Amino acid sequence: MPFTGKATYSAGPDLPEHIEDVSDVLGLISPYETPLLDHLGDPQRAATSTVHQWLEDELLPNKDATDGSVTGSATTVTVDNGDRFRVGDQVQPDGSTEVLFVTAVSSNDLTVVRGYGSTTAASIADNTTLRILGNAALEGDDAPAARFTNRSRRSNTTQIFVATVEVSGSQLASKQAAIEDEMDYQKSERLRELARDLENCVINGVAPGSSPQGSSTVRRTMQGIVPFLAGQATDADADALTEPMLNTALRGVWDNSSGRIDTIVVSGFQKRAINGFITSSRGFDGSDTRFRDLVSVYESDFGVCRVVLSRWVPADTVLLLDSSRIDILPLAGRSFQYQPLAKTGDREAGQVLGEYTLELRNPAAHTVIRNLATT
Repeated sequence: MPFTGKATYSAGPDLPEHIEDVSDVLGLISPYETPLLDHLGDPQRAATSTVHQWLEDELLPNKDATDGSVTGSATTVTVDNGDRFRVGDQVQPDGSTEVLFVTAVSSNDLTVVRGYGSTTAASIADNTTLRILGNAALEGDDAPAARFTNRSRRSNTTQIFVATVEVSGSQLASKQAAIEDEMDYQKSERLRELARDLENCVINGVAPGSSPQGSSTVRRTMQGIVPFLAGQATDADADALTEPMLNTALRGVWDNSSGRIDTIVVSGFQKRAINGFITSSRGFDGSDTRFRDLVSVYESDFGVCRVVLSRWVPADTVLLLDSSRIDILPLAGRSFQYQPLAKTGDREAGQVLGEYTLELRNPAAHTVIRNLATT
């Protein structure tokens, strides 16, 4: 409440000689932490264009799937991608001990020897994964046709984060409680807000559908982690997060990528769900005086993961990330900074500004679990 001058029981209606007692500590009550940015650390390089691009490549695939069921005696197997196979390949269906030997490839039809090497032939269901064990070349044969992959180019745009600071000359000259310099205080407040917004956009930001490079009327917005990984997402169908569900997602990344998940980013509700993994195995003895219900590191066969709690992750979402393949890059010379504006009156003005983008390499090295239960 405002100070009225009445500070004691017998003060009467007004005591103008009383000095207000205002603490020199100013409390900030709004959340502004950026745990994901803190975890990823400062980038070692900068983007050099407003459209930031990077190249990715992959090895030739060594698995495919059947396109239609195959009986135990059939010698023709139709697959989804015949160009992945060569004469001389040994192929094994998932869940089977049988090995097939490829003798001819015509479009997506493979001619094979069934039960190769005295293995037992068996029927193969539609959409069964076929693993190419390796190719056997003929001694003294001509060199086979060259095979190669095409490198792909991925991109993201930089996004400008800006806030204006303006303080009147009178306010700058006035003595204030808890604040030595109003301009410095306003700069720090706006910087906290922009850093908070940067983490939020790194996680959830969406690029525009057209003119991603921006214009005088179109604002550039970066693509965030969640939209980037839409094709890698697992739909939990409103089920609660469980340890088997988390392990299945981790194993899926291990199956399909050379990446190794080391970071789990969650909101408060899903963090409590992860803490619940250890509920049944928690033990205490008579000397314990502290109750701990916390999982800060999750260690599995598929990675040792630090669990990062970020309030900016959607409540129904868990991000599983390989942090070595993620960088938050400033545009060169455009990391967060203060720029004074021209003086146009009895006030000091400037802007806190930064321009950043997200580089997320190899989407298959990360994954997302979405649509989890939140109650």
